[in-house]
Amino acid sequence: MSLVKWNSDKSNNALMPGFTDIFENFFNDAFVADRMTSRVPAVNISETPEAYHIELAAPGLRKQDFKISTERNMLTVSVEQRAENNETHKKYNKREFSYTSFVRSFTLPKTADDSRIEAVYNDGVLQIDVAKKEEAKAVSRQIDIK
Repeated sequence: MSLVKWNSDKSNNALMPGFTDIFENFFNDAFVADRMTSRVPAVNISETPEAYHIELAAPGLRKQDFKISTERNMLTVSVEQRAENNETHKKYNKREFSYTSFVRSFTLPKTADDSRIEAVYNDGVLQIDVAKKEEAKAVSRQIDIK
């Protein structure tokens, strides 16, 4: 048995020279990549002793655009926004449609109290606070040494 070293260098593709490069150039093109990139906003999730905190970056939206719901330990944030611009006061008719939608779902831990969820949208960031159940809050106490 002999071992053959596989060369993974992109510029030296022995099986189909140029074939891989064509697809890489196509999918890395800014025009195509911009349309293929998922439009899901970035999220920061943190935890304090009292609650879980979710920050979702969604600039350019209004608080009315968001729908937040819970079902079976799942917190779902969705947006569906349609904007239509009709200009008919001139001799031509111009229409511009803009459609934005996304859905983000988060599995809530068993320690989360889904009846105490608060959300605030401010400066392009949706902040969601999920309170912890009382029994899940970390209890600390000083222990006396005898």
